[in-house]
Amino acid sequence: MAPEEDAGTELLLQSFERRFLAARALRSFPWQSLEAKLRDSSDSELLRDILQKHEAVHTEPLDELYEAMAETLMAKESTQGHRSYLLPSGGSVTLSESTAIISHGTTGLVTWDAALYLAEWAIENPAAFTDRTVLELGSGAGLTGLAICKMCHPRAYIFSDCHSRVLKQLRGNVLLNGLSLEADITANLDSPRVTVAQLDWDVTTVCQLSAFQPDVVIAADVLYCPEAIMSLVGVLRRLAACREHQRAPEVYVAFTVRNPGTCQLFTTELGRAGIKWEAEPRHDQKLFPYEEHLEMAILNLTL
Repeated sequence: MAPEEDAGTELLLQSFERRFLAARALRSFPWQSLEAKLRDSSDSELLRDILQKHEAVHTEPLDELYEAMAETLMAKESTQGHRSYLLPSGGSVTLSESTAIISHGTTGLVTWDAALYLAEWAIENPAAFTDRTVLELGSGAGLTGLAICKMCHPRAYIFSDCHSRVLKQLRGNVLLNGLSLEADITANLDSPRVTVAQLDWDVTTVCQLSAFQPDVVIAADVLYCPEAIMSLVGVLRRLAACREHQRAPEVYVAFTVRNPGTCQLFTTELGRAGIKWEAEPRHDQKLFPYEEHLEMAILNLTL
């Protein structure tokens, strides 16, 4: 096989691997590319050899296998599952996530596409986070923050959300990925100081936000309705007021453009709040499995 064919096959295998580990829907797998590969004569011969070797082993499935399958089919469906997202370092971020998009009255128990997109951007731009204190608004399952903690070497990272079930899952995911929470006296000094904070955008104060002393503030996929947008802009106003006590943080908001009207409302409200913004250029890295046809954006806000 030619070197370029080897490279193409490797990329295809990686694509399947990333989607499999992240438990993506089967329809998102590159089946057409696989079919094209298998039509190649050399690949077809290889596939035929594998099948022939399998057929040559005349063994019957174990009774235990049937019993295990029966138990699985009769068992109550789990509401939680694990997904893994591979990092360029060779490591991964593994998350416990809900198996339902909406669970316990919140959408924060799953990873949304803009979180993956923002994590890719962060990995491509580590200087924005290295040796800095990062506050994430609406952390959800924690993918973006955990990727930043593992790849960008922040000094401190504050995950935040307002839903009790999301906060419980967040704490579990932090520990699942080998990081320690700030109160842990056995924390690794080489790792960032990690905090999981309850933060209600509608009631948090300038004083509370100033206590975090963030250098950078990020948020992903939080522009899902007008009410959330108004609450977010309110938090950004209060973060801007922190300038009386310290330098205003840099802010990056990532979102999937599902409804242009929703995006327009956000930028309009930013203008009314006196917050300037500019769009970050699209980044080149495609590390995580999400729908490629989706339009993503990251806004850099100046408070």
